[in-house]
Order: sequence, then C-alpha cells, then structure tokens
Amino acid sequence: MRIMEKVIQTLKRKDGERRIPVLKLEIDYELQTLFDAMQENESSQIEMSKVRLEELREEWLRLEA
Repeated sequence: MRIMEKVIQTLKRKDGERRIPVLKLEIDYELQTLFDAMQENESSQIEMSKVRLEELREEWLRLEA
C-alpha cells in the first residue's frame, strides 16, 4: 500500500471518529421526531423519520467498518 493511501485512510478514520458523536445526536433527535409523529398519528412525518433513520444507520455502519 502506498504512503498516500495510508494517509487518506488515517484521515477518514479520524473524520469518522468525530462524526460518530454528532451522528448519535442526530439519531436521538430523529427518534424523538418519530415518537412525536406517532403520538400525533402524522403518517407522512413517520415515513420521513423512518427514511432518515435508515440513512443515519447506514452512515454509522460505514463509519464503524
């Protein structure tokens, strides 16, 4: 592996480490939004929250890899 590739991997790993706490906050916020939408029976917001949560989950999985 070339030196530049190693540098890029290291930078990506550090970026991921900084992103994970923010990602957790975004997930918490979206879960609260989903809960509120469920309480109010707002089907469109429920679906939007589910889609957003799936996107956040996928990002987290990529960062953990």
